[in-house]
Amino acid sequence: MTLGKPLGSVIQGSLSEGLEVRLHPDVSVEDMRVGKFLVVQGTRSRFFCMLTDVALGTSSQRITANPPDFGDDLLREILAGSSTYGTIELTPMLMFTPVPDPPAFFPLNGKSRKSLPEAAKNLASFQPNTNSEEIELRPVKTIPSHFSQVYDAEERDFRTVFGWEDDPQRCNFAIGQPLDMDVPVCLDLERFVERSNGVFGKSGTGKSFLTRLLLSGIIRRQAAVNLIFDMHSEYGWEAVREGKAFSTVKGLRQLFPGQVQMFTLDPQSTKRRGVRDAQELYLGYDQIEIEDIKLVANDLGLSDAALDNATILHNEFGKSWIITLLNMTNEDIQVFCEEKKGHKGSIMALQRKLLRLENLKYMRTTCPKNYVNSILQSLEAGQHVVIEFGSQSDMLSYMLVTNMITRRIHKEYVRKAEMFLQTKNPIDRPQQLVITIEEAHRFLDPAIVGSTIFGIIAREMRKYFVTLLIVDQRPSGIDNEVMSQIGTRITALLNDEKDIDAIFTGVSGAGSLRSVLAKLDSKQQALILGHAVPMPVVVRTRPYDEKFYQEIGDTIWEEQPDEAVFAAAEAAKADLGF
Repeated sequence: MTLGKPLGSVIQGSLSEGLEVRLHPDVSVEDMRVGKFLVVQGTRSRFFCMLTDVALGTSSQRITANPPDFGDDLLREILAGSSTYGTIELTPMLMFTPVPDPPAFFPLNGKSRKSLPEAAKNLASFQPNTNSEEIELRPVKTIPSHFSQVYDAEERDFRTVFGWEDDPQRCNFAIGQPLDMDVPVCLDLERFVERSNGVFGKSGTGKSFLTRLLLSGIIRRQAAVNLIFDMHSEYGWEAVREGKAFSTVKGLRQLFPGQVQMFTLDPQSTKRRGVRDAQELYLGYDQIEIEDIKLVANDLGLSDAALDNATILHNEFGKSWIITLLNMTNEDIQVFCEEKKGHKGSIMALQRKLLRLENLKYMRTTCPKNYVNSILQSLEAGQHVVIEFGSQSDMLSYMLVTNMITRRIHKEYVRKAEMFLQTKNPIDRPQQLVITIEEAHRFLDPAIVGSTIFGIIAREMRKYFVTLLIVDQRPSGIDNEVMSQIGTRITALLNDEKDIDAIFTGVSGAGSLRSVLAKLDSKQQALILGHAVPMPVVVRTRPYDEKFYQEIGDTIWEEQPDEAVFAAAEAAKADLGF
């Protein structure tokens, strides 16, 4: 097999520390970039490696003590390659081992069978066919020998590792391309949705862009059904393109109009953005439980004593405890405290703090219908649900609503999963659900993660067919145990050392990957590692543009102006007598 022009030779290394490669004289060190993929041809196997560091070397300290003058090009050329040279550090990721051809115990032309001694002799002298097209991927358990040659990775190598997007045997989705090649890098979406996953990066690095890509892939390949808590109105309908104030990108409802439903906590805001068919979403005070209040205790300014008295009220009045509390007079509170051993000051403080709930547009004393059941019915029908917050996007609303809705949906999924385990009937198997939340560190903080539904889901993995897609710029704020359970991590540029440490929680070989993450561009580059990819990889993320819309969206949908669609709908209603 031809591997192209050799770039350098392995001069030393170890399995734990990686390989050091000295570049050949005709190879410029400036062509070597961190995150690039190279292949080392060993005696029996090829090693698929990531470039993690670049360095300069000299054969003598006298050269560095007395370097040639800036204008002395001739001397620099004489020294280059022999006395001065470039080195690179490689981390082997996978081994390509040719599948051996079977020994010829029986001739192919159908003639007489070989004798057993002759067959045994053939087996003893058998050597693997290094030109075989069949390649077996294996974890790296050894390293190549001294002076093994290093080559650029070819398209076939990437295809072998990451597969094809149109592979009928796998649920692949092209998330991007290697930094220096035009070949897709695919995620295995079936493995992706099996576990909770994370999209990380500092502000402005394109986390929302990456999340839209992933959600589009899940919808197109029908890998799972999505419940998306759209805090900043970026996923359901069109949003402003990052970095371009007068340009917009399409939302999931526009790409998949027949598969995505939108619910809104602020109908007026949603209509102003051009969404005509979003369903209203309201929640009642009787749906709020103590766990929901504990989650937003800091936002409401509640003390531990107030929470303890909230439990006393809930035990006494049940689901109507908030309405009862808000309607209590000072005399009512005094009588209640005398009878139930409550603390008057704490209950009065709790009453004042909970009055903030009356300012939330979506809260009702009683709801005319169970809107959470409507969301659940859409999910059961295979519809993807986007919950848009509009002007209600403050942290109090976001944490309260996501916790209330997720807790009820998770409870229903637990019931269905237990039924499926009992009946073993495929019809009873719940459809895999992926819940997308932003500002995830607020829900998964070590101090409260044990009492939130999101901490429970992250630890359960796929036990009840519900996983998380968490989007966050502060992974260091997420509980370490939860981070260790994250299956696939897609990480854009991070600068904070604590955040970088959190990304590599529970990851072997993190030392070499840290340098790769630190060298990413601030836009459209990401490090992907974990359950959905066979090895860590740095990619240029796929553009979210018109070409992507055509490749990923519903083919039966023909784009029309919003006003034309609305006018056509009004005309149809008039024809029907409405």
